[in-house]
Amino acid sequence: MGLGLTLVRSLVELHGGSVEARSAGHGLGSRFVVRLPLLHLPPTKPPVDEPGASVQADHSRRVLVIDDNVDNAESLAVILGLDGHEVRVAYAGEGALEMAAQFLPDVVVLDIGLPGMSGYEVARHLRGRRESAQVLLIALTGYGGPEDAVRVKAAGFDHHLVKPAVPAQLKALVAQHVRP
Repeated sequence: MGLGLTLVRSLVELHGGSVEARSAGHGLGSRFVVRLPLLHLPPTKPPVDEPGASVQADHSRRVLVIDDNVDNAESLAVILGLDGHEVRVAYAGEGALEMAAQFLPDVVVLDIGLPGMSGYEVARHLRGRRESAQVLLIALTGYGGPEDAVRVKAAGFDHHLVKPAVPAQLKALVAQHVRP
């Protein structure tokens, strides 16, 4: 679907870098140049236990990514994992429902075009279960037409994002979700 270079660009830009693709012509190969900035970290001090010090709230979420495109699913897992979220990945609807019942995610990022059971069906099943009825449900799909947005809403999704994902947008939706 031509998502590879876009996905690489998104990941590299997420880290403040750039990527270029060059070719001298048909049949002459391609060259990809990735530039990433050096990371300079200040020296860290050991934590000091002070009486009455407040404990920072846990901002991590349990996220289930469901996509039959293995590369896309794994890349999303890495992106969300870098923010400290606990992420699991499933590649088909039936397995995703089993995983959701055990993992109990706060957020589900779900592709619509899955083999066997569609993302719409998975969403309806998740919404019908007591333990996942309040999960933040994000459709991440190649289907982006107005009729698709209507079907997504009718299936119970909270958000409809069109592939390729904009990492900052997805990360913001996950981070803003308040656990029930």
